[in-house]
Amino acid sequence: MTADGPSVAVRVPGKVNLFLAVRGRMADGYHDLVTVLQTVSLFDELHAGVVGPPGRGHHPAGRRRMRVELWHDAKEGLPPAGDNLAARAAVALGRAAGILEAELGSGGVTGGRDWDRSAGPDAGTGEPRTVLDLRKRIPVAGGMAGGSADAAAALVALNELWGCDLTRDELRTVAASLGSDVPFCLVGGTALATGRGTALARVLCRGTFHWVVCQAADQLPTAQVYRAWDRHCRPSEVEPDAVLQALRVQDPVALGAALHNDLEAAAFSLRPELEVDRKALLDAGALGAMLSGSGPTLLALAEDAVAAHRIAERVAGRFARVVVAQSPAGGPELSDGR
Repeated sequence: MTADGPSVAVRVPGKVNLFLAVRGRMADGYHDLVTVLQTVSLFDELHAGVVGPPGRGHHPAGRRRMRVELWHDAKEGLPPAGDNLAARAAVALGRAAGILEAELGSGGVTGGRDWDRSAGPDAGTGEPRTVLDLRKRIPVAGGMAGGSADAAAALVALNELWGCDLTRDELRTVAASLGSDVPFCLVGGTALATGRGTALARVLCRGTFHWVVCQAADQLPTAQVYRAWDRHCRPSEVEPDAVLQALRVQDPVALGAALHNDLEAAAFSLRPELEVDRKALLDAGALGAMLSGSGPTLLALAEDAVAAHRIAERVAGRFARVVVAQSPAGGPELSDGR
């Protein structure tokens, strides 16, 4: 099987919520948020290529019938292709650009865990298809927007591979239709988000911050956490000013004291051990510790890289995976896929 034309690759970082306040539930069912988002150096990588007989994969008539296939190396927990944000992003982009007629749930998207493309369901049929190979390093259902990051990677990769020529503003419109965190993951860096999380304003951040990212053994679905918030919590009026000031002046001590996440109470009601684990991070020397988004990943802020590695060593036995990372980590990075 031969790739028809060039392939591309995108490396995309996960995100952390340095501040998250829930103002209440809106009429459309979404929650009204105020949150400070920042990318962190934990990356997924997406490779995209057109596979099929020479010349057919890039022909407009062939594209409209093209399948989109998703392959990944995640051991468990990743949604099936029909529900996966990267696959949905591919179809949404193709339809927005007028070059793809495939729809989810109609056989236009397949998925699996096999890295051998020749083992795919369309191997040998002669029909053109776009294959997305996803290499997961951001925790799945861990509160770090791994799925949203993968969707952003798919938009960037396929806009290039398919020659869609959508502007970044047009890509952001497609991103907003996919999920609340996807527009931020498309640009990266540091931002203040409001409403559903799709209204973004750039935030000044000086310097680098050092984190210990602690991944729990079991996932905690976002929807469950928000339902628990609806049952047990009340809207918050806390403001992000202290976090924004700490970012401006590069003050990790002030940032550690200002970290805030309204979803912690809901998540801790579902998984009380997470609250115990957060205290353990503080006892290990963290300047501040909190749940990442809806969890269950926990984040510990360290004074510097040396302190981050020291904390990681002290708590390694409590978690399924412990990684030292830095922020901010920029946005999606495009390469030629070789």
